[in-house]
Amino acid sequence: MCVKGLRRHKILFRRETIATAQPASIILDSAPREKRPATVLGVIPARLASTRLARKVLRLIAGRPMLAWVYEAATACPQLDRVVIATDSEEVANLCLQNNWPVQLTSADLPSGTDRVHAVAQEIPADIYVNIQGDEPLLKPEHLTALLRPFTHQQVEVSTLKVLCTPENIANPNAVKVVTAADGRALYFSRATIPYDRDARTGNAPQYWKHIGLYAYRKSALQRFPTLPPSTLEQTERLEQLRFLENGIDIYVEPTDFDTIGVDTEEDLHRVEALLL
Repeated sequence: MCVKGLRRHKILFRRETIATAQPASIILDSAPREKRPATVLGVIPARLASTRLARKVLRLIAGRPMLAWVYEAATACPQLDRVVIATDSEEVANLCLQNNWPVQLTSADLPSGTDRVHAVAQEIPADIYVNIQGDEPLLKPEHLTALLRPFTHQQVEVSTLKVLCTPENIANPNAVKVVTAADGRALYFSRATIPYDRDARTGNAPQYWKHIGLYAYRKSALQRFPTLPPSTLEQTERLEQLRFLENGIDIYVEPTDFDTIGVDTEEDLHRVEALLL
């Protein structure tokens, strides 16, 4: 099938059997509560025109396109009913068609990965949508399982992940830090070093957490996102998740033991390749 045919059919799903195992404890947010498993859709935004590293989702890592590593890990997670790649590029769409990966063409004008997931949500119904960054080739199925864990609580609308920050990343503005309340709610995300250790206490330094940019949303929260104007903090930090916080939508942050390397530079690409070879 060519890209022209893709536009006609819009969405191509995998022909092989898709794992349908669901975490039984996920609670739907509908009322009255429905007695059925939640449906979970994984979406991989794969924008080709990246600014810091051109064409990065198609760059080869150990002989395979970066997107192949991400898609393989996502489809290995049994909690996802389906996985679809959302792209603005015919070249990426053709790669997907060649490999029988489900793909949907989305507008090149969409400003963020969340907006691209939202566009897919208008075509594919689900209870929970998982935003799987296309530049995370070290993704593991365990990341996605952890990401869905907070949805055992009905009040959770959005979730994301954190991992202990390595010393070299504490002051690195490319490694986003997050601080949370005792119940796991995000208080703030920043490229700055937070919390700030004012007294520089020797031997009693605070714990720093690095944010991993994977998200899961209930459909109601995802539908609200593009209706909200870009927030001041979002534009200042260049972090789209701050739009949720500034508009009173809580994000629950689940810890994971597995760090990732989001690929934004040639150096990142080489570091990831060394780990995957």
